[in-house]
Amino acid sequence: MAGPRLDSEERRKAIVNAAVPLFARNGFSGTTTREIAEAASISEALLFRHFPSKKLLYREILRLGCEGDPALEKLATLQPSTATLVCIARFMMRRFVLGDAAERAELDPRLRLVLHSCLEDGDYARELFETVAERVVPLFAASIEAAAAAGDLHSGARPASSGAAANRFWFGQHVAAMMAFATLSGRNCVPFRGTVEDVVEEAVAFVLRGIGMTDAAIAGVGTPELHAAAD
Repeated sequence: MAGPRLDSEERRKAIVNAAVPLFARNGFSGTTTREIAEAASISEALLFRHFPSKKLLYREILRLGCEGDPALEKLATLQPSTATLVCIARFMMRRFVLGDAAERAELDPRLRLVLHSCLEDGDYARELFETVAERVVPLFAASIEAAAAAGDLHSGARPASSGAAANRFWFGQHVAAMMAFATLSGRNCVPFRGTVEDVVEEAVAFVLRGIGMTDAAIAGVGTPELHAAAD
């Protein structure tokens, strides 16, 4: 049953790669450690040596999924601004809803992990959202402040607290995630009208208006260069 000899980091990655599709198909509670070990071609004893608990396996899935993500790295280089606010909204929509076959093959199992987690103990989903919050929400909140200072938000739309700004980020994320969940069967469950590209752009505008951005500001930063930065 023993697989090829790998160093510790390679072995951990191999275990994660074996576990993700099992969790995505059967859920966390429906997947046994024996099944994970068999899929990774190792013994359960070796599995427990690397991951003594399922929570540690969750964290490794998150680490490998977020670490070195080019899109997140690109977002981290942006400065707070109205344009960055638009870029974050477009990035979420396009990342969740659009994408080539390779991107979908990577994203879809992780979306299924979130759904299974929400139906079970929620631990994986909480870990994921906390990781995203640390990386993206501060930039999002600072960009709302920058947009308000530039006069690009409606009067009274500036959040009264950082918590309110974070909530607006999550409202936008929920729109993008729900649109993605509706496509997991391979065919969209929601009878949207128009092309996928058109629907995505409508959803971006919907989120930005919910944040409080004026139509003039949305139109003013809707350039091809910004679109490319968000893709």
